[in-house]
Formats: sequence, structure tokens, C-alpha cells
Amino acid sequence: MSQNSLRVVWVYPDLLSTYGDQGNVLVLERRAHQRRLDVQRLDVRSDQQIPTSGDIYLIGGGEDRPQRLAAERLRRDGGLNRAVANGAIVFSVCAGYQILGHEFINDLGQREQGLGLLDVYSTRGEGERCVGDVLGDIDPQLGLPPLTGFENHQGVTHLGPSARPFARVRFGNGNGTGDGTEGAFNETVFGTYMHGPVMARNPHIADLLLKLALDVNALPPVDDRWYDALRNERIAAATQPA
Repeated sequence: MSQNSLRVVWVYPDLLSTYGDQGNVLVLERRAHQRRLDVQRLDVRSDQQIPTSGDIYLIGGGEDRPQRLAAERLRRDGGLNRAVANGAIVFSVCAGYQILGHEFINDLGQREQGLGLLDVYSTRGEGERCVGDVLGDIDPQLGLPPLTGFENHQGVTHLGPSARPFARVRFGNGNGTGDGTEGAFNETVFGTYMHGPVMARNPHIADLLLKLALDVNALPPVDDRWYDALRNERIAAATQPA
């Protein structure tokens, strides 16, 4: 990668692209182009090999059966794990988030092995499904403004000792464990339950990934008026009494 070029990989759009999560790729591309960065986008379907030379990998949500198929193929392929070992950045949503952990419950009610890229494991919640707007505070270490998103999941994700919660919720369920955590991250791998798509609501997450991939501390400013209007609207919706 040169200082002004990025390779962005959209993983399995044929299986994991639910609830508009492809919007994350579009926002990331847009934020890069606004900084005059050259972006090569690769949409890698589930019958194709995962390249190991990407800089940023994005994974979306999906239904239970496509999630199982995606996990099976990613395990066999091994390319995503090798890319992370090479220093690549990964951002995952919902089903993709669960796949990056040690295990989750698949559509057959069985434990399904994940990729082990995040120190988390997911179970099936026994209560009501987690659905609705979420507002939270992203880990201060990441230096980002409050998180807004939309969750729709039955899964409950538990964090191990080497995973930090991506955010702490003010409103909503997040990981579903009742401890106020939402998502998880380590140095280069991020997971969240937030749809929206989450980067349209939180463009600074896209900027964070760009900075990590480029190994820079700051990016040139861009016009955020559209994003700010959307953020303010959704934050207000989350804080309205039911």
C-alpha cells in the first residue's frame, strides 16, 4: 500500500449484506475519495478466495443459514486470518461480528466454530429479540463521538479477557449480556451489532479505519453536514420515551 492508496475488501456480499450493511463500503469509499485517496474495492463472493493483501476488510450481517455457510467457507479459506496476521484492519457487523469470535450458535442449534479473531463467543438469547435504536459511548481509547445505530439480533455475545467493548450503551441492548457492553475490538479487529448502516450514522468510524490503515494520526477535514443531520435525527429518536 502506498501512502495514498487503499485496498478495501467487501467480504461475501452474497451471504452477508443484510440491513443495508453494504452502505459501510460506500461510506468508507466516499470518505477516502474526499481525502483524494485512491481506493481499490474488491467485492469477494463466497465462491471466491479471500485475498490476503487487503488493507481494510468489511463484513456485514446475515441470516442464520448464510452465516453458517460464511463461517464454514472462511474457515476453509483461511485468507482473512492470514490478512489479519499481516496487519489488515477488519470491521464486522452482527452475524459477521459473531463469526469473528470463537463460536456462535448456528441455524441448526449447534455450536459453530468462528475464526477466533476476536476474543468473544456468542450464544442464543432466551428473552425478547434485541431490536431498536441504540445510543452509546465508544471506548475513549478510540477518540470517537457517541455511537448511534440500529440493532436487530437474538444473539448474546460475551467478551473474553483480551477483547475490549467497542462501546457502552446508554439506550439499547448492545451485546445482550445486560452489562451495557456493545461490540468488541482489539488492535486491528472490530465488531458491532449496529446496523444503520453504522458508518452512515457514524462516519468517524470510517475515518478511524482509514487512519489505522494509513498509519496516520489525522485526516484532512471534510464536509460532515449530511452525516451530522442524520446523526442528530437518529440520536433524538433513540432518546425519545417509548
